[in-house]
Amino acid sequence: MGELAVGDWFGTAIVDTRTTMLTEPFVHDFVRANIWHLKGRDADLLVDTGMGICPLAPEIDTPAGKPLIVVATHIHLDHVGSLHEFPLRMGPKVSAAQFDSMDDAVTYAYMFHNLDGAVSKLPAPDWKATDYGIPSAPLTRTLDEGDVVDLGDRKFRVLHLPGHSPDSIALFDEADGLFFAGDAIYDGMLIDDLPDSDRAAYCRTMQRLLDLPIRIGHGGHGPSFNGQRMREIASAYLRRRERFVSAL
Repeated sequence: MGELAVGDWFGTAIVDTRTTMLTEPFVHDFVRANIWHLKGRDADLLVDTGMGICPLAPEIDTPAGKPLIVVATHIHLDHVGSLHEFPLRMGPKVSAAQFDSMDDAVTYAYMFHNLDGAVSKLPAPDWKATDYGIPSAPLTRTLDEGDVVDLGDRKFRVLHLPGHSPDSIALFDEADGLFFAGDAIYDGMLIDDLPDSDRAAYCRTMQRLLDLPIRIGHGGHGPSFNGQRMREIASAYLRRRERFVSAL
């Protein structure tokens, strides 16, 4: 991946000729998520939309008239903040009704209100973290296990991978091995202690991922990873859970 070029609010890095990663370097690292833009033949794909503190749509380079399919991997604040800016909005069937309201208790936006060091740079002079909220973004298509997102020259199968959240989904190109993982798995400390997390479900997800033949994985946080690294992350999580259970 190329070096991160930091602008007024967003940072961008070129992954390859068809893939760009965007992030928000001035927000707290707890909610500093990866946003992935993939160019397809008939449509482009945007995976997750960050915090929504500043407009994301102007940062996405898609030719006029070409559809941009936007997929939310789950409904947490750092992945759905700018979803309302885009007309083609897809997300998990499990939480579909909640995208209509984007309630703070569901998105965890309330956690950001009092987060120490929420931002290291003010996006506007009068901006306050306590005013942060996420606009309604009703889904135009719901996604569930086995559904397909088609860009014309490549197709992504939807995987339902709960644990971090009950609605976590990922996108897998079975022909190429490209995997957009959301927060189901990423190269970092996996979060499994949120109010809606389910550690037993997370273990089942990790067991499933051990056998997924990915070429490269792009997660919701942290650096990208190959198949071997994904298996290491999944195995390490399973070992931690086994040790915890054994200690009870």
